[in-house]
Amino acid sequence: MSMFKRMLASVGIGAAQVDLMLHQDTVNAGEIISGVVRIQGGRVDQQITDVYAFVMTRYLKEQNDTKTQIEAPVAKFQLTGEFTVQAEQVYEFPVSFQLPNNTPATLGRTPVWIQTGLDIKEAIDPKDQDQLQVRPHPHSEVVLEAVNELGFRLREVTCEYAPAIGREIGLPFVQEFEFVPTMQFRGQLDELEIIFFPDEDGVDLLLQIDRKARGLAGLFAEATGTDERFVRVRFDRNQLNSGASYVADELAELIRRYL
Repeated sequence: MSMFKRMLASVGIGAAQVDLMLHQDTVNAGEIISGVVRIQGGRVDQQITDVYAFVMTRYLKEQNDTKTQIEAPVAKFQLTGEFTVQAEQVYEFPVSFQLPNNTPATLGRTPVWIQTGLDIKEAIDPKDQDQLQVRPHPHSEVVLEAVNELGFRLREVTCEYAPAIGREIGLPFVQEFEFVPTMQFRGQLDELEIIFFPDEDGVDLLLQIDRKARGLAGLFAEATGTDERFVRVRFDRNQLNSGASYVADELAELIRRYL
């Protein structure tokens, strides 16, 4: 019977189970999240190699005119080392880890979840999923407030496949924030796209400034995509501490250079 139980446990029947109970389900990117991992032993003793947690999301990849949603890890955390889960026993232990600064915000249709699992030798790994609401990194939030002060309306937020840009943060994708002007830049810009690269000391921005077409030259530029300008700019902690209005003035001056 013991051998039969082990065989069943190896395919997930009567095996150990894992459950992550988070203390909070809404956090900022870059913050520490904490909780309790609960492991319920199955019908037989099982050797656990480690307990892990993946921060997961989805991004859009377009290939051959086909768009596909790809699940991707943002980060992986090892929560415990190797130990034995005895049959029918319950184990609970506190865990905490810091979300990466570049964790996507759960805006638009962008999901983020924590996938917790047990790495069991010669068996199917039990898994648990917990949805997470992620706000932008605090440094990014200052810039978003500044963009709002300039009269830009957030139209769309998407995670898209962009390995050339994402590799600097170790990911095959980036999260793009797309805005449309409603005030001072209305009639001059089609849209403004921003990619955020926050860190402990500030935030880098990659801006795509899409000018409004003017005349035949402007129409030609718009048709060929040459009306777009890519600009890199950084705001350090001191500048961000000066407030959203200061950042708004700096951004407005920058955008005007490319109109």
